Amino acid sequence: MQDNQVLGRETRGPVGTEGLDTVPWNHGETDAVVEFTTNELTAICPVTGQPDFYDLKLGYRPKEKLLESKAMKLYLWGFRDRGAFAEDLAATLLKDLVAACDPAEMTVDLIQRVRGGLEIRTVVKHSNTV
Repeated sequence: MQDNQVLGRETRGPVGTEGLDTVPWNHGETDAVVEFTTNELTAICPVTGQPDFYDLKLGYRPKEKLLESKAMKLYLWGFRDRGAFAEDLAATLLKDLVAACDPAEMTVDLIQRVRGGLEIRTVVKHSNTV
C-alpha cells in the first residue's frame, strides 16, 4: 500500500483527484462491469449558491485497475462545497475517474433532482476500445 492511499487510513474529510485510489484488477480477460450508485451526491449551484442533489450511476469496464470504494466516497464528498452545473459535474466526474483507473469503457449517468420544476439528466461516456 502506498503512503498516500486512503484505504486503511483514518480519513476525516473529502479528498481531491489525488485521493482517487485504485486497486489491481487481475482478471483482465474477464468481461466485467463495475457499478457505483448513490443518491447522496451534492454540489452547489454556481449562480444561486443553493445545493443541488444528484443521483449518480457510474459504470465501467476495468482493464488493469479498479476504483477503490472508500476513496470514491470521499472524492464525491468533495463536491458538496463546489459550484458546478449538472452537465459540467458529469463531465468532470468522467474526466477524473477515467484518469484514475484507465478503464476500457466508462459511463457517468447523472440526474439532478427536480429543482424549479425540472430534472436534468446528463450521460457522458468514454471508450478506449477501437
